[in-house]
Amino acid sequence: MTVIDAVSVQRRWSMLGCSLLAALTTTCVVSGVAYLIPALHADAGLTLTEASTLAAIPTVGLMVAIIGWGMLLDRYGERRILTISLSISLAGASAAAAAAFAGASYLVLGACLLIGGVGSGAANGASGRIVVGWFPADQRGTAMGIRQMAQPLGIAVCALTMPATAAAHGIGAALAIPAVVTAAGLIAVLIGVVDPPRHPTRVVDSHAPAPKRNPYRESSFLARVHTVSVLLVVPQSMLWTFVPTWLIVAHHWAPTTAGVLITVTQVIGALGRIVAGRWSDAWASRMRPVRLIAIGAAAAMAALAFADWIDSPWAPALMAVATVISVADNGLAFTAIAEYAGPEWSGRGLAVQNTGQYLATAVTTPVFGALIAAVGFPLTFAITALTPLLAAPLVPDDPPVVEEPVA
Repeated sequence: MTVIDAVSVQRRWSMLGCSLLAALTTTCVVSGVAYLIPALHADAGLTLTEASTLAAIPTVGLMVAIIGWGMLLDRYGERRILTISLSISLAGASAAAAAAFAGASYLVLGACLLIGGVGSGAANGASGRIVVGWFPADQRGTAMGIRQMAQPLGIAVCALTMPATAAAHGIGAALAIPAVVTAAGLIAVLIGVVDPPRHPTRVVDSHAPAPKRNPYRESSFLARVHTVSVLLVVPQSMLWTFVPTWLIVAHHWAPTTAGVLITVTQVIGALGRIVAGRWSDAWASRMRPVRLIAIGAAAAMAALAFADWIDSPWAPALMAVATVISVADNGLAFTAIAEYAGPEWSGRGLAVQNTGQYLATAVTTPVFGALIAAVGFPLTFAITALTPLLAAPLVPDDPPVVEEPVA
């Protein structure tokens, strides 16, 4: 009997649910402020560039700390580090809401958001380790697809609640929502997460790293996956950040109506990640689906740009299609990295993955804000379509994988 078999199926899936909720807190803390850009722009008097920069601050905090969190996860395990990480994130998110309620300066608000971002960095890497540690290889794509629902579901929660709450009760009340979600995630970790064994399985292939060796020196596989993921996150983060402004400011939708459309789109995107994971399990491949997703994302963003340029009524539907496609690849890349890196390096490997993606988000968010102000949404959508087009030929082949259970 393997160590994976020693854990009941019910416990395994309950831990996956707890890790999903923990990862959802990261999305709410880091990405939630983007859904206040219309309120910050229209009500608080910030320019679109200034509001976009404020929305990027939690991402900066996450980015500077996430590799450190990954190293701590590799050394001390998931449960302990998740508890510390989410506690810091909760403190920052709560302080941000309190600062907004008190009418503090945006410098103070930004500092609180930065703390929240710094504290939120462990959840993605930890939950990735839980999937690879507790699930056999032929279920990991599906399990990681479920875990990766955290991002679109977190966006859905923020889109459905934060703009309407800001309009009705102010920015402080809206910022309290990520704090509440983070408190729930912390409770889930304390109740349900158990550290996976350090060596549940060993991946053996012609390129695989030996235990405790640096997998980045073995081949270019991880570096190429990181590069592809950075390119593919650009349309994803652009749509998540600016679609509310596109609908509310540019197309004069009511915040509630826009929130409902975004929520429905994100829920479909979350389910799409499960489908992509199951697809990768059936194909026994993580990278071939990623290549097709990249091509689809480029085509969808180009179609959205054209539809918006001619003011087509189909533009919102094409936005939904582009959003669903653009979020489908994340779980596949996470699974491939965790499998290839192994238990001694998966925390750092996933941290590098997240650092690259969040760095791309932090850099491009104010750039896209300025670009939208200068040339409008259609051309910005068209420019965004270039990054998945560049990603498609860079997708590496899958390394051959053989599972060797350890009793």
